[in-house]
Amino acid sequence: MQTLSPTSTPKVAPAPIGRKGVVSALLILAGWAGLLAFLLGFYQPDWHSPVPYLLLLLQTHLYTGLYITAHDAMHGVVSTNKRLNNAIGTLCALLFAYNWFPRQLPKHHDHHRHVGTQEDPDFHPEDHPGFLPWLARFAWNYVTWWQVLLMAATYNVLKIWFPQANVIAFWMVPAVLATLQLFFFGTYLPHRGEHEADNKHKSRSQLRHHVWAFVSCYFFGYHYE
Repeated sequence: MQTLSPTSTPKVAPAPIGRKGVVSALLILAGWAGLLAFLLGFYQPDWHSPVPYLLLLLQTHLYTGLYITAHDAMHGVVSTNKRLNNAIGTLCALLFAYNWFPRQLPKHHDHHRHVGTQEDPDFHPEDHPGFLPWLARFAWNYVTWWQVLLMAATYNVLKIWFPQANVIAFWMVPAVLATLQLFFFGTYLPHRGEHEADNKHKSRSQLRHHVWAFVSCYFFGYHYE
């Protein structure tokens, strides 16, 4: 019988994808688009009530779901049909602040191949391990000027047709919060600090609490599973 060290990671056979990945992706896309259309076009927020802030957080969660779906597509687990898988990944990435799926795909796989080294695009320099310097380096590696320009152009178009406060609160702010959420739960917490020599993933996995794991980042904190 094979003996596993306390830090080793047991291999788990992947379950068949079936249609679950596509259905989940479509639900997230529909939820994100439907709620955003309502919040921009019809909703009149009372900023003295907690309701608009709760809706902002819900839209943030759906934004996060867009990128998690794009991430899953990078691993080919949204659909067994490669074209459909990549099409969904491209759409979800674009809707999340104009990320370009073909550009992010090799970078993400570089992260897995070279995790915790200078060749890892998600890596934090040893002399700047803090949250903000690491976030700045992460953003520098992934955010492009085209994204910034497209977001600025889209904002200026949207505010012509919809209330400016709604555009800021329900389109811009959720995108920023979701970015912070993804970085904090998907990169910073799993990969910060020192790791055992035989920990090839150079990461730690979130403690199993499925409700919190879903709410915090769609199980993104489960880095071993």
